[in-house]
Amino acid sequence: MANISASMVKELRDMTGAGMMDCKMALTETGGDMQSAVDWLRTKGLAKAAKKAGRVAAEGLIGVATGVASGALVEVNSETDFVARNEEFKGFVKRAAEVALKVEGDMDRLMSHPHEDQGASLSDTLTALIAKIGENMSVRRATVLGVNPGVVASYVHNASGPELGKIGVLVALTSSADPESLTQLGRQIAMHVAAASPIALSSDHVSAEIVDRERAIYAEQARESGKPENIIAKMVDGRMKKFFQEQVLLEQTFVIDGETPINKVIEKAAKDLGHPVQLSGFVRYQVGEGIEKEDSDFAGEVSKMAGH
Repeated sequence: MANISASMVKELRDMTGAGMMDCKMALTETGGDMQSAVDWLRTKGLAKAAKKAGRVAAEGLIGVATGVASGALVEVNSETDFVARNEEFKGFVKRAAEVALKVEGDMDRLMSHPHEDQGASLSDTLTALIAKIGENMSVRRATVLGVNPGVVASYVHNASGPELGKIGVLVALTSSADPESLTQLGRQIAMHVAAASPIALSSDHVSAEIVDRERAIYAEQARESGKPENIIAKMVDGRMKKFFQEQVLLEQTFVIDGETPINKVIEKAAKDLGHPVQLSGFVRYQVGEGIEKEDSDFAGEVSKMAGH
């Protein structure tokens, strides 16, 4: 009997979109042969889902779920925006976000969790949805933020339903201040994050690779202007300061008033609320970011089909 590893089950699941238990059964029945396992799944009525699994899914929705001091973001992709407006798809994304909050963002636990009480898993439910609608779909990622004490506030941009949209943001505020007031502040900062798209919480959180690349670019630009090295160093420092002000959340100018840095907004809120307030984390998801979409040449496809 072949030894069926977790990585083999995951590979087959990625190839076919079938449930984990179905994938394990298929590999067991076919002695671990991947192609035979795909065929086995097709004979069990999962052929439609398997055939769709190779297509690029770069549309979809971000789902948000929040508790008092925790929140979850989930991205579920589809091939077209039309499917993202489907009520069944919306219901699946909403449920996925709720489950992600329960399982602390763990993808394996998320996909194996029942979609409904005593029902099929989210993985199996998604496979059935793929077969029914006829498009490839995938749960791409999930993230959970939590604080104690404090709140996790959320904001959804381009909302297509309650806690569903194209951009989703979580903001974590650590504080013993009034939760309602903190949530209002957190939501405003989350709106800022949606608009300004910061790359990190503070300058200390920006990767060394990004910092080195930016400094090298600025130094080369300064050298091309013929400045001496001691001047170049000061110019680079100045450009990096501006870079952090534009790209780092705590140093960005608050989009709601257009003048106050976020760190000063937090300081003022702490004074007004009578308790220290720390902006301890944020997450921003945008549908399809980082996915390479296939360019569709419709005229070329028609010409090819016509034999030209």
